[in-house]
Amino acid sequence: MIVVGHKVNMVFQHVIGKLKEVDRFDVAFFNLHSKQAHNMDPQLRLLLEVTYESICNAGINPIKLKGTKTDVFIGANGSDAQNVFSSDPQTFEDYRPSSYTVDTACSSSLLALDCALNALRNDSCHAAIVGGVNLCFRSQTSVQFLKLHMLSNDGTCRAFDSNGTGYVRSETIAIIFIQKRQDAKRLYATLLHSKTNADGWKKDEIHLDPNHVGYVEAHGTGARANDPQEMNSITEVFCSKRHQPLLIDSTKSNMGHPEPASGVAALAKLLVALQNGHIPANLHYNSPNRDIPGLCDGRLKVVTEKTKLPNNLMAINSYGFGGTNVHAILQANSNRKENENLSRNEICLAFACARTADGCENILKNLKEYENNIELQALITENSFHPSRTHTYRGFTLLNPSESSTIVKKCNNERRLVWFVFSGLGTQWSRMERDLMKLKLFRQSIERSSIILKKYNIDLFQLILSSTPRDLDHPINNFVSIAAIQIALVDCLKTMDVEQDGIVGHSVGELGKKH
Repeated sequence: MIVVGHKVNMVFQHVIGKLKEVDRFDVAFFNLHSKQAHNMDPQLRLLLEVTYESICNAGINPIKLKGTKTDVFIGANGSDAQNVFSSDPQTFEDYRPSSYTVDTACSSSLLALDCALNALRNDSCHAAIVGGVNLCFRSQTSVQFLKLHMLSNDGTCRAFDSNGTGYVRSETIAIIFIQKRQDAKRLYATLLHSKTNADGWKKDEIHLDPNHVGYVEAHGTGARANDPQEMNSITEVFCSKRHQPLLIDSTKSNMGHPEPASGVAALAKLLVALQNGHIPANLHYNSPNRDIPGLCDGRLKVVTEKTKLPNNLMAINSYGFGGTNVHAILQANSNRKENENLSRNEICLAFACARTADGCENILKNLKEYENNIELQALITENSFHPSRTHTYRGFTLLNPSESSTIVKKCNNERRLVWFVFSGLGTQWSRMERDLMKLKLFRQSIERSSIILKKYNIDLFQLILSSTPRDLDHPINNFVSIAAIQIALVDCLKTMDVEQDGIVGHSVGELGKKH
């Protein structure tokens, strides 16, 4: 309990949403000296970690961004080191263009998103890292906010409720990686437009009917004075000709108010809702604030239970107590893949890299737990195909095999020569290709060869799947089987971008060599 004030005793339950283990940091991973990391602002250490994770989550290998036009926009306040919040991730990842730290109080991170959108549209960058960070270390800050009557008396954020007394402070670190739509590998949503103001009215720029927006993630701090101002503006804009109530929600009721990071925290919640197709419930709402007519007459509806998204258009609101307001409109990704899972009959080669053997084994173990998830496999493969020089452990496993097989070894970064050796007669045995036919790429290559051989009355599939030792006594069958397998293996290697430094072939292997 904290007691403040002189004339009036103000008792307030000091509740803060805290992140765990903010003192932990992998120094070696980021190639930093331990003393340098120890003296870093903890917020900066978290930003480095989550920035790396965000890039990987976008389906991009961070190494491929080195030297590219990737701008960094970070919303933050209340730190002596905040100017390096955007420049240090840029330096570590070796991005060439600009970095910006945005401070407009609670709207900082959503304003950072607006800046990034404008930079992309102006072609001043090809991609942008947008984020926000907030750690609460100083109890004096909470006391000052309490004196301003901004914090909740009971430790809960009752957004839009008649008993709301303010918000609960919360810690957050969030990073969003944004690109132009045509460049994006992993598409969560499309940012249609954003706009900021500090003086009220702004003209329409995208000609979107506000009545078509089905859900607004509001700023909603639970403060008696602020909620009515925001909600009445939303009602005026979005509910003029609406046939169904506008769904509203506030992240603050779920996790508290992360202040400068509240915009990207709300965006993260919205993206999770898009993935799941449902909006999480707004907590601590019992009765409507009587100063919000839209809530009382039903034009606005607070999401009090898990609710299906009404349509693919949604908005985010973010206000700063200094007067800077930001609003963004997003559209759900409608191009969802129909077949996201791998057939259980198909064997897939999965590989990974890490700095330690345990790390590599854990990645492969997780892949086997989700062995039919093609998207996860592509994500891991992309980030393992061009490993960092510090990732010296490489491993692979087979997904959906009859027998489990996982190998992890330490490798050096020296590139060794790759030679393709094509053997001749005497290396064949009956049904030797049967197991390889479970690999999709291999099977497709055999099918192509089979079509050509049909002209010569040779049934390649019969030789591969049902041949006997006597069948292989015939020289034509030997030649055809060996050549078809070698061609299929080369096709698989080429698909994986394995380039040979040299080729040698013997006997019938000369055919595979020619391919």
